[in-house]
Amino acid sequence: MNLTMNLNMKSDINPITAKAKRGFDIFFALVGLGLTLPLFPLIALAIKLDSRGPVFFSQMRIGRALPDRSLIFEMLKFRTMRTDAESLSGATWATKTDPRVTRVGRFLRKTRLDELPQFINVLVGDMSLIGPRPERPGFYQKLENAIPYFAERTYGVTPGITGLAQVNQGYDTCIDDVRSKVGYDHSYALALSSPVTWLKMDCYIMVRTVVVMVCGRGQ
Repeated sequence: MNLTMNLNMKSDINPITAKAKRGFDIFFALVGLGLTLPLFPLIALAIKLDSRGPVFFSQMRIGRALPDRSLIFEMLKFRTMRTDAESLSGATWATKTDPRVTRVGRFLRKTRLDELPQFINVLVGDMSLIGPRPERPGFYQKLENAIPYFAERTYGVTPGITGLAQVNQGYDTCIDDVRSKVGYDHSYALALSSPVTWLKMDCYIMVRTVVVMVCGRGQ
């Protein structure tokens, strides 16, 4: 699927970096999926015992921006909210003490274990391991109107499971959170102009991500 947009931008991503990054994604997504697959039935059981509803949750997200459009894909997660979470309110940002989040879901979010199914998104090419956080279509136009250079953050850059903005700030709860993340996303894009700076940046983000997971600093 794709979302038509008016984007007159030029990607500064080094072509060698782009190929290396995709190879990096495939290799580590396979390794990550292999290592964490034994956790899937345990997480699934905990979700089913805690609340009614499916184990997995998919949500439409905006992907990489191209010159004439932005791609749209279905992002996979373990379900962390009640099944009726947005039945009345529609699309809304999560809060730090969001009552829609289940008990098991709160733990999964803090440890980022809810995002393990996104290794599948990486393997099929919808996402990268590291990159800007993909936004929901319901928020996109509002954010683009409110935040300068918001749309450019994913131009030529595939959204990621984790990223520079995510490890420094966590989940978004309002427009101001997204506004402060845009600077991180553009800084990451600049690092992709060279294979050396990209590798240093991705290694740094991966280490920070492990710290967030182990220490339960997610939201």
